[in-house]
Amino acid sequence: MAKIDILVPVRMYPKVAVALEPVFNVHKGWEAENEDAMIAGIGDKVRGIAVGNGGKVGRTLMERLPNLEIISNFGVGYDSIDVAAAVERGIIVTNTPDVLTEEVADTALALLLMTVREYANAERYLRAGKWATDGAYPLSRATLRNRTVGIVGLGRIGLAIARRLDAMQVPVVYNNRNPRSDVTYLHYPDLMTMAKDVDTLMFVLPGGASTQHLVDADLLKALGPEGILINVGRGSAVDEPALIEALTDGTILAAGLDVFAREPHVPEALIALPNVVLTPHIASGSVHTRDAMGKLVVDNLTSWFETGKPVTPVPETPWLRKS
Repeated sequence: MAKIDILVPVRMYPKVAVALEPVFNVHKGWEAENEDAMIAGIGDKVRGIAVGNGGKVGRTLMERLPNLEIISNFGVGYDSIDVAAAVERGIIVTNTPDVLTEEVADTALALLLMTVREYANAERYLRAGKWATDGAYPLSRATLRNRTVGIVGLGRIGLAIARRLDAMQVPVVYNNRNPRSDVTYLHYPDLMTMAKDVDTLMFVLPGGASTQHLVDADLLKALGPEGILINVGRGSAVDEPALIEALTDGTILAAGLDVFAREPHVPEALIALPNVVLTPHIASGSVHTRDAMGKLVVDNLTSWFETGKPVTPVPETPWLRKS
């Protein structure tokens, strides 16, 4: 039987392509001299897409692939895919939940600790020789001992973060559209109210229009001068100019960010600030976790074409088993 044609429009985690090639006829968009011409030549044959690294899959591309059945996304967030267009065309969209939950939660806690206790600044202080010349590093203004963390988005990753905070005896509250019945944490239906009541906000939200610039000047003002913002969700949730201003003028105390609005471009004004910890979107960035994510990308494609059942379809694209 001939191999099914799969389009990989942008460069992905290398092990994904290695795992796909024995099973599928893989077309690598980034290697084509003329990607547009390549798609024109194979458009009616492509039945699946594997995509990651922010690769866009929009309505126009879907229209050029009339027999497309499934888009398998490398990552939990899938805002780079036009899911509404996929739903209209009956195309399944899958992502890679669960396998990166613990890794991202670890990163969120690391950012929180580094930000609250100024560990990154303290390390730079030592490396610069200032301990010997200027004396002990100044006492950190903040501590976790008197903080309450408000988690914005208590899904899989949010729950994993909450478990870690429980072990550290740090109080947790949360903001979701609807309260969860399986937790005892206090639920805030209104984000602004929660920001006023806590001193630490942990964002674990997907991208998209509904979360665009949820963190704006008003929310930061509500968080207050002892406030700390941590974001391991999507950079688009934060109004970066407003955050820079708030960090500069003392509206909030500090921030820890793993995601940014225009990755990999980070505003120089943000980089220059001493009260922000920045990491280059590394939350799931271990070999162990990326291997598991890559395997799930491949498993979604192979399962769909072998059984008519995706492994981890996203909620917006309910599926029916193929006859």
